Amino acid sequence: MTKFIFDLDGTITSKETLPLISNHFRLNEEIESLTKETVEGNIPFIESFIRRVYILGQLPVDEIDNLLETVELHPKVVDFISQNSDNCVIATGNLECWISKLVKKIGCKCYHSEGIIKDNKVEKLTKILKKENIVSFYKNAGEKVVFIGDGNNDMEAMRIADVAIASGLTHKPAKSVLSVSDYLVYSEEALCRLLNQLL
Repeated sequence: MTKFIFDLDGTITSKETLPLISNHFRLNEEIESLTKETVEGNIPFIESFIRRVYILGQLPVDEIDNLLETVELHPKVVDFISQNSDNCVIATGNLECWISKLVKKIGCKCYHSEGIIKDNKVEKLTKILKKENIVSFYKNAGEKVVFIGDGNNDMEAMRIADVAIASGLTHKPAKSVLSVSDYLVYSEEALCRLLNQLL
């Protein structure tokens, strides 16, 4: 059986979600530059994520959840996931409380980071997802794992996956991702054709 593991931001969504939140709440500059530096691999993901959550954690959780429910998705990718939902999962560093409505729209299992919510704010991070752990879990269960991602924090998961696909649907994939990829795709059509071949 083949298990398809998708990164969320920029792979299923057509925009990175953290800059979207910062734009909505007018915190643009700091978050956008942090996100850009992280995607390119200039700042370690965990350090950057903690810094971004510290800034955004002061914002109302329910408002972020409602905002991200409206983020544009790559429709053909979502169609593939919904037609093969038992074989597809999402692995995202994003916080569960911020993406619960968005993930429900996509309609497959999701692994995510977690935090303690108090007074509708993120009080503290309790778990930062390591995507490579999800790949290992399914490989150990005897599945063939295909990982689709674009950012530096996908690199380790892609390195150990059976098949690694670098997605250029939203922006150019990180150099580290390109170094471990078996395939590089720049359109939804090309990605979905490849996914169907790997089914």
